Amino acid sequence: MLKLREFRVLGERFGRWMSSAVMSFGDGSQGALGLPTTVTGLVGDAYEPTRIPGLPPDVTSVSAGHYHSLAVTSQGQIWSWGRNNESQLGRGLLAPRDSWNEPKRVQGLDEVRVCAAFASGVISAAIGDDGSLWVWGRSKRGQLGLGKGIVEAIVPSRVEALAGEKIAKVSFGWGHALAETEDGNLFGWGYSADARLGKIGNSFETSPLDSNVGISENRGQLSSSTIEVAEKLVLEGMEKEENMPIVWEPCLVEELQGFEVVDIACGLDHSMVLCRNGALLSCGSNIYGQLGRAKLDLGMLPVDISFIPVSIASGLGHSLAICKVASSDNMGDATSIVSWGWNHSSQLGRTGPENVPLEVEVLGEEIPVSVSGGRVHSIALTSKGEVWVWGCGKNGRLGLGSSCDEAEPILLDSLQGCEVLQVVSGFDHNLVLIVE
Repeated sequence: MLKLREFRVLGERFGRWMSSAVMSFGDGSQGALGLPTTVTGLVGDAYEPTRIPGLPPDVTSVSAGHYHSLAVTSQGQIWSWGRNNESQLGRGLLAPRDSWNEPKRVQGLDEVRVCAAFASGVISAAIGDDGSLWVWGRSKRGQLGLGKGIVEAIVPSRVEALAGEKIAKVSFGWGHALAETEDGNLFGWGYSADARLGKIGNSFETSPLDSNVGISENRGQLSSSTIEVAEKLVLEGMEKEENMPIVWEPCLVEELQGFEVVDIACGLDHSMVLCRNGALLSCGSNIYGQLGRAKLDLGMLPVDISFIPVSIASGLGHSLAICKVASSDNMGDATSIVSWGWNHSSQLGRTGPENVPLEVEVLGEEIPVSVSGGRVHSIALTSKGEVWVWGCGKNGRLGLGSSCDEAEPILLDSLQGCEVLQVVSGFDHNLVLIVE
């Protein structure tokens, strides 16, 4: 994911001479593809990248939530489409259901020049060019960060607890959130079980989800079960979450005071933090080995990684990093993707122990510049502008024209000839930003 300063540069570049388009593919059942039913048919899925109509020609960045999508323009506006059950589209709960798949401008941010937007399952967020953070949607887990007991924001509302900070990036899990400031501080808020926010407060609590599933005795079962069974376990665990440990407003993560944070990524119930000194830390649930470390103590602790991380990303239960790795020809460091965690549908893109960070070797000489994880698939962009996909192909989420899974990265050749600027994954859909 691009940082705030990179969005600014890209926006200026667009404003001078470039026009853009957004393409989507994958599961469209919630309208997250932004495509009319005349294109997707009754099922709503798109098996190949398809241009989204109705967006302005100056989109500079996109964000894919679990079931909805956001786009930012060079003029600092946000457009949204997809699921709106929790008001995450910024157009109110009364918006007709049959209009959710139509991209429309988010209302209530007229006085804010937006530089970046971030989408989760039930929340949307925007960063203004002054570093302010704005949120909207609905979450009983405190994900809005607007204060104790505030679980809904129909229109974008400023996170006042961060009013003195310049926010560079935010990342959302299912119920927790992290925010990185321009000067490298880290704030966390929302559902704090399993120390997925690191050390905030005086105690750690275990999520009913972990006790429901079981970390060790059921890992093999989950690896061989269907995706639907795993999802059912997650939902059953969430229903049992009563008296939830919630941090209602953003607080500094205590373990990282004095360290400069340069990247953050939240999975469903785990978090990763990359520091300027090269340290990669993880915390939260480790049901699928997504923490990438043998030490399972609660808290923000180092990932057992033998590479040098440059940037990080996360799917539902798997983790991804772009790293510098030793070149096999002794010509210095090369750049590669490293993965670990849940591998039910080959979303790690490689073989070997799932809980150990290992290199995704199939990309060969290609230099990855970004990587993104969905529910059970992954997608990467290389320095040549090529898009590679792997993992679960259900509902066309790999864009290859079929529902087949891919155990290793495969080139999405339908985008050959396009100048691709950004690719991102939602749970089951993807967005591609191209120069038009």
